[in-house]
Amino acid sequence: MKRKVVLAGATGFIGRWIIEVFQKDFQIIALSRKKVKYNHNQNIQWREVDLYSMSSTEKALEGAEIAIYLVHSMLPSTRLSQGNFEDTDLLLADNFSRAAQKNNLKQIIYIGGILPKDKHEISNHLLSRYEVEKTLGARATPLTAIRAGIIIGPGGSSFKIIKNLVKNLPVMACPKWTKSKNQPIDVFDILSLLKQCISNPKTYNKDIEIGGDQVMSYMELLQMTSKQMDKNRLIFSIPFFTVGLSKWWVSIFSGTSINFVSPLVESLKHQMTPNKDSDELYQINFTPIEKSIKRALFEKAPDLPSFNFINTEKNTVRSVQRIYNPKKQNAQWVAKYYPVWLSRKFAGIINSKFDGSYLRFYLLGIMLLELKLIEDRSTPNRQLFYITGGILTKRKDLGWLEFRSILENEYVITAIHEYVPKLPWAIYRLTQAKMHLYVMKSFERELKHLK
Repeated sequence: MKRKVVLAGATGFIGRWIIEVFQKDFQIIALSRKKVKYNHNQNIQWREVDLYSMSSTEKALEGAEIAIYLVHSMLPSTRLSQGNFEDTDLLLADNFSRAAQKNNLKQIIYIGGILPKDKHEISNHLLSRYEVEKTLGARATPLTAIRAGIIIGPGGSSFKIIKNLVKNLPVMACPKWTKSKNQPIDVFDILSLLKQCISNPKTYNKDIEIGGDQVMSYMELLQMTSKQMDKNRLIFSIPFFTVGLSKWWVSIFSGTSINFVSPLVESLKHQMTPNKDSDELYQINFTPIEKSIKRALFEKAPDLPSFNFINTEKNTVRSVQRIYNPKKQNAQWVAKYYPVWLSRKFAGIINSKFDGSYLRFYLLGIMLLELKLIEDRSTPNRQLFYITGGILTKRKDLGWLEFRSILENEYVITAIHEYVPKLPWAIYRLTQAKMHLYVMKSFERELKHLK
């Protein structure tokens, strides 16, 4: 009987190769935000999931034994998304960890990035990966955290940037971070490690840093790529490129979105060579980097099934805000304190009431919003409210608000999901949306100064 492996991030670079290589050995449940229209590979079970929704995530993991988590910086699924990728990834990881525990999964395997030796200078991108790792491993389900260097293979988005730079620039004056050392690794070597980790108790609650067996700079990687592409390129380093300038340089000449490039460039300033603490946990005959580059350049990534278009409400909002919580109060306490503070903060203008079931916000006696506490889906560390009424909401059957404790109560995440405002969109963005952010920042300052 094949073990059931659920794959979050199945449509991405590594996810596609896992499906291709692992389907003979495991029963794969592949997760996607979109519903499959036509599945050419009947060996793979595809499940539609909204990872922002706890109930959807729990249902998606039903029947699985092992989970592989490859979710990074999901693209916005609403018209307006407030919040940064770090907080969003943290929320999704917490949902997944809770759902894994609810379904009694035996293991979660996560692929993140190698951590720099000096953690005080860690980039936001790598810090986020580390926070996701800690969140996935915060509950009963054992976590195997794979921290990898640059992964090279057909369909890889990071290597595509390198390829496009070589293709488009006969002369490359490179920022100084291109001299940083790293150890690129072939995607098939990562797959080999993954297979060795699945259901292996020796890897439970372990972090494994891994790279290929060749240490090189990013500049050397560019040079090797240009050789494999048969391009004669002049590549040299100059000292005065700032990180900010590097982002624009890479984005423009690689044809890649600045939003995608920015966190990657920030991370590249670090030396990304793995430690050797966990070498005894695996055995890999590493692929030569030249072979990896050649395969990434000239081979095709596995095909995906065709998906249906996502039909959603047009003017939806998602807002995810992380609030520092130095007193480490749980989410239940924060949810009760929030309306008390809001009424005091805007005394005489806004009045908030929470009777234990309904949370209501009033402006000069007019009910702006009504939210209902969903008790059977709430815990002391997560309080869930459905948006059920008020003059500021267009739909009373869609949208929810939540407060949740995160990272051992060091932070509280407040999040609004799938909210449909009643105000015209242009007015909403200039008024209510901005007011919400102001209120959340003010509330954070309140929690910081609690005695």
